[in-house]
Amino acid sequence: MLSLRALWRRHRRKILVATGVLGSGYILYKLYDAHKRRLTDLERQLASERQNDEFIKAQMQIHFENIQRISDTTTLPHAMHYLSCRIADDLDLSQPTDRLMKGKGQPNSLSSSEKLELWNQLKILSFTRMVVSIWAVTMLSLYIRVQVNILGRHLYIDTARGLGSSHLLEDADLIDRDDQQKFLASADFLANYGLPKLISDMQTAATEVLKAKQFRDFFNTTVLHQTIMQILDMFLTMGSPHHWVESLMPEDPRLYKLATTSSSDKTNPAEFTKFDQLMVETREVLSSAEFGSVVEVSLKAVVSALVEEKGFQSGGGNLTSGMPLARLLPRIAQICPSLVDEPSKNKFIQIIQSAPEVGLFFTLLYANMSTS
Repeated sequence: MLSLRALWRRHRRKILVATGVLGSGYILYKLYDAHKRRLTDLERQLASERQNDEFIKAQMQIHFENIQRISDTTTLPHAMHYLSCRIADDLDLSQPTDRLMKGKGQPNSLSSSEKLELWNQLKILSFTRMVVSIWAVTMLSLYIRVQVNILGRHLYIDTARGLGSSHLLEDADLIDRDDQQKFLASADFLANYGLPKLISDMQTAATEVLKAKQFRDFFNTTVLHQTIMQILDMFLTMGSPHHWVESLMPEDPRLYKLATTSSSDKTNPAEFTKFDQLMVETREVLSSAEFGSVVEVSLKAVVSALVEEKGFQSGGGNLTSGMPLARLLPRIAQICPSLVDEPSKNKFIQIIQSAPEVGLFFTLLYANMSTS
């Protein structure tokens, strides 16, 4: 016992130092071990989140492809069929054509001024029908893709809630079936309500561009391409920016509901529905600079493909070598229906959909990146 006390007295400082070092080492080890476990847990959590995010992205891609398939096989075919019927009815070329044919068989039935008037009418109507068809097939195919991408993302967010995913699902409101159907049915607005104004504006633009074109003027592929683009450009610059949106969809619901809310009832404004939200999002996309660029690319692609059509390039004389405007008009009449043919047979819709700029735009739109 005495020897232990003596040992303690002689080596107390060394023992205390050694004990302190050992204790500190143990504490540091425990801290390191706890930190290592936390890092391991964090890495495991991050790996799990990455795996979940990859799963979300994969599901999103599958859903995106399904939405595109719905657009291509259901929504667009219905809308295109209805639109083609309306264009054929509202821009019927048969009346001036029949009168000219009758006058050809009965030379004295029409005066020179009447013949000239009928030819001018046929010229304006033929080009108007062509540019209206170009515009309609381009804008309707793009508009419906905007619709289904916006709706598809909302529906995906609704259904993905159960996956416990991340920030993509914050503040998402469910869309009921009635709002879905009402939103998709708005694709028929152009055929039901917007077409008369579109035709009127296009006819005004065509009349202005074609007023200096004589029936003996020589048209080749380049001249026809330039003429069509001039009409489209004039139409685009006729009114306020994005004035053409009004022919594609109803007026902005925010303005309508603001106008219908009385000054005495400002505390209870008209209800802003999920359908209204979808329409507002669609209008914002259509009014964006990026969408305007996609429209420009698509129109140029359609016009370039159109002037190379067999109907223009085959038979007696063709656009490559050139032909008088008078001989070009019947070919325009023959080719116009192909512009608004059903999507499965419509090469122009396929050209629009296969454009890289169009694909990139809709990929970004579905991912909810900024398009404005």
